[in-house]
Amino acid sequence: MSLMIKPYSREAACLYAKEWALKRNPLYYDFENLGGDCTNFASQCLYAGSGVMNYTKTFGWYYINAANRAPSWTGVEFLYNFIIGNQAVGPFGQDIPLELIEPGDIIQIATERPDFHHTPVVLSVGDKPSPNNIMLAAHSYDAINKPLSVYNYHKIRIIHIIGVRQTERI
Repeated sequence: MSLMIKPYSREAACLYAKEWALKRNPLYYDFENLGGDCTNFASQCLYAGSGVMNYTKTFGWYYINAANRAPSWTGVEFLYNFIIGNQAVGPFGQDIPLELIEPGDIIQIATERPDFHHTPVVLSVGDKPSPNNIMLAAHSYDAINKPLSVYNYHKIRIIHIIGVRQTERI
């Protein structure tokens, strides 16, 4: 099986985020009362921008229904590990500094707890990125165009989506 790399559609990811940030897409289960819906929402945005899931059991990134999904679809650490380590089908990325952030990227936030536990999606970035002009969309703490600076965080990590691998059609 041969893989090809295609671009990640930052525009499609952001359009999806804007449409669904303050409501729930009925195609996906709402995990709000089961630990939070933020990473589920971020995965939906990533899927809107990539169009490809990775159906590898346990270590992939996919959603079929609430009971049949990869841990990375809804788990903060699992999503990070999938995107950063993915060498197979699906979106892949890298950690970057704040200065290189782009719309469609993912931020993971640690606020009052020591671990990362919130996953908003970047909607827009000012000319010189700063916490005041990086605007986010999220579930769990439903938000649209919320600046990063309003979060009381002690650490963040930025996951820059580089592209998407998919099976090459011959």
